[in-house]
Amino acid sequence: MSVADPDEGSELRARAEQGDSDAVDEWVELAAERQDLAEVRRFADRGHPTATDQLVALAAELGEVDELRRLAAQGNRDAADLVVEAAVEREDLDELRALADQGNSTAAEALLELDED
Repeated sequence: MSVADPDEGSELRARAEQGDSDAVDEWVELAAERQDLAEVRRFADRGHPTATDQLVALAAELGEVDELRRLAAQGNRDAADLVVEAAVEREDLDELRALADQGNSTAAEALLELDED
């Protein structure tokens, strides 16, 4: 979806700000398409599940590992898995150990696999 009319976009944002869940979903989708991490984060931080999902996907797409770490620290499993994936790609054993020490079983498994290599 795209908003061709700026007034229509303003109206959509106003409805989203007022908590209209359909408007939030549409607005967040548009923000993600624009790669506006801050705008998607604003709605995710307010507890909108769609925004959180979009934020994880956008942070992964943009390579924003710090954002993924922040979300993982808040308990987001998808973000945690992506942090592990990034750490494996970088062969960052320190990060994997830290994640495993925090109870992340995926990180623990990745450590075992890297030790076998």
